[in-house]
Amino acid sequence: MAILQYLDDTRPEPKLIPSPPLAKARMFEICETIVSGIQPLQNIALKNHFDTEEQFHKFTRHWCDRGLKTLEDLLTKSSGRYCLGDQLTLADICLVPQLFNATTRLQLTLDKYPTLSKLYECLLNESVFKQTHPKNI
Repeated sequence: MAILQYLDDTRPEPKLIPSPPLAKARMFEICETIVSGIQPLQNIALKNHFDTEEQFHKFTRHWCDRGLKTLEDLLTKSSGRYCLGDQLTLADICLVPQLFNATTRLQLTLDKYPTLSKLYECLLNESVFKQTHPKNI
């Protein structure tokens, strides 16, 4: 998050952090739900703390699913074309790789998260996400 904020501060266009304090706080709430509440619980280094791959997979799927529920609730209140209305923000930049991981590596479906599912589809059609998609690496 520190690197993303630095990039936003030093490269003013496009601005990825909204100016209004409430929008900024909501954006960081979404970002932190992802980068602190979901992603660290999937780190490969955690595998060493489980007896089996199956236990680790069950653990990561559970916590990711729980985090996606939280995101669904947050985004139902704030999303439009993007996580926060119609402005691309750091929240979108955090969301796309997390949903890619959830749907590919963890094999979760987004069926029970209609807001997340619709938003993810929309974001994947944005040129910035098409250009940076893992399949292009």
